[in-house]
Amino acid sequence: MNHPEQIAQEQSIRPSQVTAVIELLDSGNTIPFIARYRKEATGSLDEEQIRAIEEQVNRLRALDERRETILASITEQEKMTPELRAALLAAATLTELEDLYQPYKPKRRTRATIAREKGLEPLAALILAQPRSKQSIDELASPFLTEAAPTIPEALAGAYDIVAEIISDNAVVRQRVREKVMQYGILHSQKIDDAVDEKAVYHLYYDYQTRVDRLRPHQILALNRGETEKILRLSLEIAENDWLIPMRSVVRPDFRRSPLAEPLQLCMNDAAQRLLLPAIERDVRRALTDMAEEHAIRVFAANLRGLLSQPPLAGHIVLAIDPGYRTGCKVAIIDATGKVLDTSTIYPHPPQKKWDETLKQLALLIARFQVTLIAIGNGTASRETEQLAAELTRQLDQVHYLMVNEAGASVYSASKLAKQEMPDLDVTLRGAVSIGRRVQDPLAELVKIDPKSIGVGMYQHDVNQTALAASLDGVVESVVNQVGVDLNTASPALLTYVSGIGPKLAEKIVAYRDKNGRFPNRQALLKVNGLGSKAFEQSAGFLRIREGDEPLDASAIHPESYGVATAVLQRAGLKPTSQPADREIPLQQLRQRQPLDDLAADLQTGVPTLLDIFEQLVRPGRDPREDLPQPILRSDVLSMDDLLPGMRLNGTVRNVVDFGVFIDIGVKQDGLLHRSQIPRDEALNVGDVLEIAILKVEKERNRISLGWPEE
Repeated sequence: MNHPEQIAQEQSIRPSQVTAVIELLDSGNTIPFIARYRKEATGSLDEEQIRAIEEQVNRLRALDERRETILASITEQEKMTPELRAALLAAATLTELEDLYQPYKPKRRTRATIAREKGLEPLAALILAQPRSKQSIDELASPFLTEAAPTIPEALAGAYDIVAEIISDNAVVRQRVREKVMQYGILHSQKIDDAVDEKAVYHLYYDYQTRVDRLRPHQILALNRGETEKILRLSLEIAENDWLIPMRSVVRPDFRRSPLAEPLQLCMNDAAQRLLLPAIERDVRRALTDMAEEHAIRVFAANLRGLLSQPPLAGHIVLAIDPGYRTGCKVAIIDATGKVLDTSTIYPHPPQKKWDETLKQLALLIARFQVTLIAIGNGTASRETEQLAAELTRQLDQVHYLMVNEAGASVYSASKLAKQEMPDLDVTLRGAVSIGRRVQDPLAELVKIDPKSIGVGMYQHDVNQTALAASLDGVVESVVNQVGVDLNTASPALLTYVSGIGPKLAEKIVAYRDKNGRFPNRQALLKVNGLGSKAFEQSAGFLRIREGDEPLDASAIHPESYGVATAVLQRAGLKPTSQPADREIPLQQLRQRQPLDDLAADLQTGVPTLLDIFEQLVRPGRDPREDLPQPILRSDVLSMDDLLPGMRLNGTVRNVVDFGVFIDIGVKQDGLLHRSQIPRDEALNVGDVLEIAILKVEKERNRISLGWPEE
């Protein structure tokens, strides 16, 4: 079965679709471009399906590359047989391939290697053959004595080492034992006697055991971290039958008729305890870790997508506050375009306690700049600052406040990019600006920060960093291109994630814009040094130019389809300059007059592309974030004292983890909606706004338990 057929079977799609995706990827096309503008070729596969195909084809190609290396190695050793070649060619996983290669893999000098050098391999073969004989073990072994092993005990010891290694290296034995352990093995965890766990982070695992197949991903990562920090000692219990039965399927001591049965049994025990089980434990631990890391990365990626997809609060003049105690709260006033109008520092909290003075100062700023929204970072002193904002907004009907996740703001404020954007501002004031801009357009601001610093995952520092970075970059790229980017206002950080551009071209685009002014149309992009036809093809459809020379440049219609779009407008009796609001009825009438299949054939395009063109002509450059719930704006503050069991509140999902969902309900501590409380058919994402019920409040433990409200 070739790669497209294999992937198609796993994905439940047609091989032709997989072939098209592979060819497009190999030709240098990006996933967002393929998903959006090559639907006819792929059968309208979405980004997730295309990304899965890319991952699978990369895995299969890596497997093929390793297979070729192994085939060459065994052939060079002159140990290749037709049966072995067939097995290697049929191996479907890297583990299966490595199991087959294990007996032929170049090893460091082992006890078995030394025994082979002494010429004891024939004696080992005799033990494995289990000959029927009335001779004693010594009599059977004596013909195999060598100068390097002149005594029977020495010869037998060497032969036993060879037999043990042969059994341990057997592919069937390794595979079957591994399968048994993955299902029935028991993982034990014990606290190391003299280990210090000051906050009792790992108290659940001080004396813990569970079956391997019942371990959840977050437990695996927690146990791994506890072991790394030398607080926990982990071990894997493997039942005797789980290794003995697989061994006996390959070698079986003949106790009734062979004097070498007892030696073979000794070799099996030695193979298990000294060689096989330690290797299997490493394999199983590695497999569990890989599975847990893949799961954690998927969760992190889903949370990041939810955070980046939060709708912007456009049109607001924002007063942003980065809270603090001793050094004060940093304040920035930002207009609706993200421009910094003013900055200040206020000292409402200890040790200065200038509460009344601060209220007057903020009221003056709000009146002077006509502020409509206060954004407060959720870090140190955030709830005390929220009380300040609540007292202020009670007197101002048109002003509300919003708590903002400030994770990563300090990372950004000290970055090279922040210095370039705000060279005249102190690093602490840049953090306040970032908090305010996150409200106005979360995506445009958050792309300036390393995704790992945004704080919507678990154990992000414990997983494979290369895989995590690739996954998170893929999410950012996906969301940026789904939303689209204003070419004349976008930062280099935002342009970096546009299909086909990257960091170097992003810098060149901004430098060209700074020198020559606004881009009048998409075609002007080709004047940027280094931006060729391929980069233009990949990026143009995701870049927006509003109020430019070409009206279609404000839409997601690709320039390669402008001819089709213009023809559609003409057939509907519309001019290219017609307003989107005036197009809907004529376009509907056109679709009623002529079936889409016929119209697509007349215009020499595909039906999926034609459908996208119709949608964009009516709603050009539609932001998909507009369909999501708006953030909750508040005008008063709650404390844990205000919460009572049974109370219903609206909350915003802040983080989704294996055991539940953390929800901001307007008090200092996020509440936990445990997974047992979430209906099976509900899928919650970061940024979702929902009604929840208070189940239990534990003030002394700073915990709030939430429940799904009953109808």
